[in-house]
Amino acid sequence: MPTRQSKTGNSAGTALMERPNGDRDRIFDAFRQWGYLQADLDPLGFLPPVPHPDLQLEGEIAEEARRIYCGTVGVEFMHIPDPERRRWIQERLEETPAPVDQEHALDLLIRSDLFELVLQQRYLGTKRFSLEGVTALIPLVDEILEGAAQHGAVELVMGMSHRGRLNVIAHVAKRAPEEVFAGFEDVDPRSVLGSGDVKYHMGATGEYVTRSGAKVHIHLVSNPSHLEAVDPVTVGRTRAKQDRAGEGGRKQFLPLLVHGDGAFAGQGVFAETLNLSDISGYSVGGTVHVIVNNLIGFTTVPRELHSSRFSAQLARRQDVPIFHVNAEDVDAVVRAGRMALEYRYQFGGDVVIDLIGYRRHGHSEVDDPTITQPLIYKAIKDHPPLWEIYAEDSDIADVQSRAAAIKTELEDAQKRAGSVKKKPNMRRLPNYWDKYEGKRHKPEFEVATTVASDELQQLTDRLTTYPPQFHIHPKVKKLLEQRAEMGYGKRAVDYGMAEALAFASLVKAGTPVRLSGQDSRRGTFNQRHSVLLDIENEQEFVPLQHISEGQARCQIFNSTLSEAGVLGFEYGYSRDFPEALVLWEAQFGDFANVAQAIIDQFIVAGEAKWDLLSGVVLLLPHGYEGQGPEHSSARIERFLQLAAADNIQVCQPSTAAQYFHLLRRQVLRRWRKPLVVFTPKSMLRHPEASSPIEEFSSGSFLRVRTDNEVRDASRILLCTGKIGHELRMERKKKKVSGVAIDFVEQMYPFPETEIVAELERHPNAREIVWVQEEPANMGALNYMLPRLRHVAGERAVLSVKRSASPSPATGSAKAHDVEQKALLSLALTTNGK
Repeated sequence: MPTRQSKTGNSAGTALMERPNGDRDRIFDAFRQWGYLQADLDPLGFLPPVPHPDLQLEGEIAEEARRIYCGTVGVEFMHIPDPERRRWIQERLEETPAPVDQEHALDLLIRSDLFELVLQQRYLGTKRFSLEGVTALIPLVDEILEGAAQHGAVELVMGMSHRGRLNVIAHVAKRAPEEVFAGFEDVDPRSVLGSGDVKYHMGATGEYVTRSGAKVHIHLVSNPSHLEAVDPVTVGRTRAKQDRAGEGGRKQFLPLLVHGDGAFAGQGVFAETLNLSDISGYSVGGTVHVIVNNLIGFTTVPRELHSSRFSAQLARRQDVPIFHVNAEDVDAVVRAGRMALEYRYQFGGDVVIDLIGYRRHGHSEVDDPTITQPLIYKAIKDHPPLWEIYAEDSDIADVQSRAAAIKTELEDAQKRAGSVKKKPNMRRLPNYWDKYEGKRHKPEFEVATTVASDELQQLTDRLTTYPPQFHIHPKVKKLLEQRAEMGYGKRAVDYGMAEALAFASLVKAGTPVRLSGQDSRRGTFNQRHSVLLDIENEQEFVPLQHISEGQARCQIFNSTLSEAGVLGFEYGYSRDFPEALVLWEAQFGDFANVAQAIIDQFIVAGEAKWDLLSGVVLLLPHGYEGQGPEHSSARIERFLQLAAADNIQVCQPSTAAQYFHLLRRQVLRRWRKPLVVFTPKSMLRHPEASSPIEEFSSGSFLRVRTDNEVRDASRILLCTGKIGHELRMERKKKKVSGVAIDFVEQMYPFPETEIVAELERHPNAREIVWVQEEPANMGALNYMLPRLRHVAGERAVLSVKRSASPSPATGSAKAHDVEQKALLSLALTTNGK
């Protein structure tokens, strides 16, 4: 591997005087293990080498090893247990490196540095998150693309936060510079009133032509300021593209993630994403990671950002090689990129390039970094730009005239941006999005969701059949026997069977299904059993993969113990497989709390910010069962607070048939919106929530399920989920008359038409009462009351709920029972408040 000395003519791979092989191997092994600690990695010299006793060696062999392993590249790879991988890396480090196209690299550096210079001169004091100090990223990505194209790559799926993003849009996604400059002119502001996003968060697509003439499509994923939150989304999108391509997909679609040093070490969602790399349901055949390492995070220095010497060392938890490289030795950067890319394709594993440079300006070109890092910025002040350093080191002639021409080109583009009248769209969606729509809901989006009774029986046969020699668990055998009765109308259908019928009917008709979550294959509540296990050899059988010839793919995975990482992945997957039903199930609904950034920044706001649709489904078990404050509430209130402009759907189906129709509706409509489903726990098998098979071959999802037992009510109770069934049972038990109990199955978009119709059906009802299990400051109460009052006219709108509380539920089962009885009694016998 090249060292800084290599630029003056010394070769890192030159053979020296022969010594006994034992001495050579012993000395080289020491440097292979620890050489990175003494590498020359910081262009400014603020990251000095660390002494190590094993490296206190002298002699020709030691000097040879030192040139290779302690130059401007330091590699951590000896932690990898696979000897083949270690041998592969060390052989390439120790061989004479291939030459670098220095003329081409210099051109990329000039364009990158001068692009930032023009922005600084023309838009002084405006945030842009400059790449200056690490512009070597551009020739690095260029080399990765060159190698990827040679391996058959057709697309690079790239995720990164804001540092250097505009530069990447211009020089990797190949968008015209005036399109980027137009973002600073803030043209066409009315087009994004109330929505849109800042320029350094927007996605972009384009075509990159490599030096060999190959074309690689670039897909830069839209991202929020939650830095590493884009990581699992990018990887999920890559997996979807690979799955669409089928065989060879992993070669064709390459994921590249660009990180900040502080975020790489500090943000847990990256660790969750890295952990997915070799897990079958989430692997993409290796992701290339590049850390744009400024050795500073906003105003924070490395010793306050991470506990290890390098932020990249988080990756040592897995079999991931780490290439630390001095960003000012461009030849070394290019060669590190080449090796990392080859490693990914050779071994199908993740690889990290730690590109160590500096940040020329403050965090956002607005703040003054000399306040918190005076010494570093004193050194930066007079430090020349990288293109000038590289031109001198490479001894390339006529550089100034080339730079002047490029600067003029960029300045002309900036002038053209001033005359742009409409905000440029810097991306083009794949054609598989052509038939799907977003924006507001329209009645014409609705479709039939029923399945003929004879087909339901055929699906039942396939769902309850397993190979003759398969040794099935006795309890699962009993469950399948019961499901067979359900499909033939001999027993009411429960939620587990309803879901299985929905999935089976979809895959038979050609709609792929992907479900993941913690313990989702069996189901947290022992309700799904989508994967059967032979109890003698643990061989798997998945009935949903044996529904019919030529059926669509059905994938159901137990996920890692992760919420943000896995939900981000599934959101990303849904973005590139819109025709599939993509579901993420929380083990308990409140687990979604840990994925709140993915929900807030991508799922509910992606359409408003970036005009990007998703049909991802969140299955969140919800219900007060007397089991304590944890796992009672999926935080209905949070999703309803985030609901606006028909951005999401928030539903709580009260019966198995409703769940069946809801799932089918989600994917069969061309309207693509995320769906949040509050699923039951104790009601999964309850007779009141089960449905006759006839409701699957007729009807549709009802946004409001009305009470057909009461004709002319004096009071209407509106509720969702389990509490409705309990109210109806309590009404029957106490023989209460004149009280209608209706289920609001879809809370958002608000079913105004259906509720108005229900109020008109009971003209003598003077009280409308919202009833919920949750405390007064939680649940749907604060969302529902103003909307109900809007449609109720002169009628009183009241509520029954638990008292406001900082905790979702009591920790005492007996206290829960007392509260629940009081709540039911109050709703049925007295006025609410």
